[in-house]
Amino acid sequence: MRNPFKNIGPGALVAAAFIGPGTVTVCTLAGIQFGFSLLWAMTLSIIATIILQETASRIGLVSQKGLSQVLRDELPAGILRKSVLGLVLAAIVVGNAAYEGGNISGGVLGLQALGSTGIIEVAGYAINGYSLLIGAIAFILLYIGNYKVLEKVFLLLVILMSLSFVITAILTGPQLLTVLKGALIPQFPDGSILMIVALVGTTVVPYNLFLHASLVNQKWKDRTELSAAKKDTIVAVILGGLVSMSVIIAAAALTGQEVDGASGLAQSLEPLYGSAARYCIGLGLFAAGITSAITAPLAAAYVAQGCLNLGGDLKSRNFRLVWMLVLVLGVGVATFGIKPIEIIQFAQVANGILLPVIAGILIWLANRSTLLGSYQNSKLKNVISVCILIVTLILGARAILSVFGLL
Repeated sequence: MRNPFKNIGPGALVAAAFIGPGTVTVCTLAGIQFGFSLLWAMTLSIIATIILQETASRIGLVSQKGLSQVLRDELPAGILRKSVLGLVLAAIVVGNAAYEGGNISGGVLGLQALGSTGIIEVAGYAINGYSLLIGAIAFILLYIGNYKVLEKVFLLLVILMSLSFVITAILTGPQLLTVLKGALIPQFPDGSILMIVALVGTTVVPYNLFLHASLVNQKWKDRTELSAAKKDTIVAVILGGLVSMSVIIAAAALTGQEVDGASGLAQSLEPLYGSAARYCIGLGLFAAGITSAITAPLAAAYVAQGCLNLGGDLKSRNFRLVWMLVLVLGVGVATFGIKPIEIIQFAQVANGILLPVIAGILIWLANRSTLLGSYQNSKLKNVISVCILIVTLILGARAILSVFGLL
């Protein structure tokens, strides 16, 4: 019998990476505040993400290098190369370290929605045991250093996450025609512009591009497998987008109510749709948190490896040191409730600059015949990519302005 999962590749990790606790929270707020009317923004996000991730995947497979290593090799030596690599290091490594606490905390909220708070006392201090548990699971999976193991674990977690949020959406009994209208026809309700930008921004994630380019050559080694890699990307991103849409649909059942983020969504839906809604949201949020808690350190390690030309593989000492640092910082932040505001703000600015820079560089790399040969971009793909570049410029500007309180 043919194995339906044979050609599943790094797309599962990419989908899991962008559906983190932050995405679930943004989608929850979008549904509560605007109902189904902003589903089209998620449709736009899916299209943009497919184009960017497919480009990164193609570059990674054809070159058999990570994206940061390609940048090191292709950019001319001097200030430009140093500036771009420095920006990438700052945005991805420092950024992922800053956000890791939020990833783990999101997983904790999911477990708490199922029952116990997970709070334990150690030497007179109240700490969160769930964050230690999630950190330990992430540590073990990353330390094993086996891509095939990660792929299988993430496939299971993505299935869990998908079923959890899709079932929750179905429980709320949405009208199919209303959902389709929201997903296909752009609407701009009063006060929705920033939320539209947030929905696109939480899906089009810079570190996913680096993660995808590095992982794709762990799965495939031959250019003839580009078609399989492309299908993997399209299916995974669409699935991830449907999960995000499901969160918006579920939250739309509470339009106009005061709900405190994703964990509040679980509590608010239970009286209306029974305990199944709470358990589904809890499991989905846990899966979203733990997958992002694993992919963020992994992406940081790949980026550092390429930018600093460290060499080695998933089991190399330097690779492990980077992801361990990111993971330990995240566990510490989540366990003791530390809020590194300044580091997060720095990361937001760096990522705001990085997103359009990397989108522009991807277009440039995708048109280099010396790098991709006959696999370079078509004219149509270039037109679409330039449109996406404009969107990333808006997203980057919004991220930077928000840090300085100008939005």
